[in-house]
Parts: sequence; C-alpha cells; structure tokens
Amino acid sequence: MATRRRRTSKSLAVQSVELGFAAPQVIAHRLARMAAAGASPSARDRAEFQRMGTEKLAAMNEAWAAMAAETFRANQEIALSYMQSLWLPWIRPTSAFNKASRQMTRAGLDILGAGLAPSRRRAVANAKRLGRTKRRR
Repeated sequence: MATRRRRTSKSLAVQSVELGFAAPQVIAHRLARMAAAGASPSARDRAEFQRMGTEKLAAMNEAWAAMAAETFRANQEIALSYMQSLWLPWIRPTSAFNKASRQMTRAGLDILGAGLAPSRRRAVANAKRLGRTKRRR
C-alpha cells in the first residue's frame, strides 16, 4: 500500500509542477495575443478567445465530476474497511486509528489529483499548441 501512496503523491507533485510551468506560458501567450489584437481581433483571435472560456468551464466541470467520483469511491473503501474492523476485528489486527489515518490521507491526495488532472492536461496541451503557433506581426 505504501507504494501506491508514494506513486499518488509523486503523480500529484509532477502534475503540480507541470501545471505551474504550463499555466504562465499559456497566460503570457494569450495576453500578448489580446494586446496585439487590440479593439478589432481577427477571426482566429476571436476563436482562440472563445476557446479560452469554454476550456475553463469544461475543465472545471470535469474536475468536479472526477473529484465527486473519487470521493464516492474513497467513501465506499473507508466504509468497507470500517465494517470489516467491526465485524471481523481479528482479521486486521493493525491499529484502526493508523489505518484510518492512512486511508484518509490517501483519499485526500487521490481526490486532489483527480481534480487537478483536467486543468493540468488542458494547460500542458495549450502550452504545446500555443508554443507552435506563429505570432502575427
């Protein structure tokens, strides 16, 4: 079980770092594009600005749905563990408090990772996509 927690923590740390590098790149590119577009943006600029808003809403909806699903799964796992400790206490002689603490920590990290994934995925994809586009002069 410890390997799963380490892997989740590492994954969450890697996701955070990737998001931390990608988000400023995307923001800088889009702000520069807005400044260059001025009062009359081109069709390409308007499409990109529209995409900004829809992507944010879609990422937020995906994040909430993923966090809700992960919360449901974690609740089921914790409830099962609690029932097993009440009905069959001799099967798992480890400290119930230690086990519950580990489960809650792991559940929190899993929920956070599920919520961060859609935003990170979009920000990294946008950083790659916007980094390839040529700037208008």
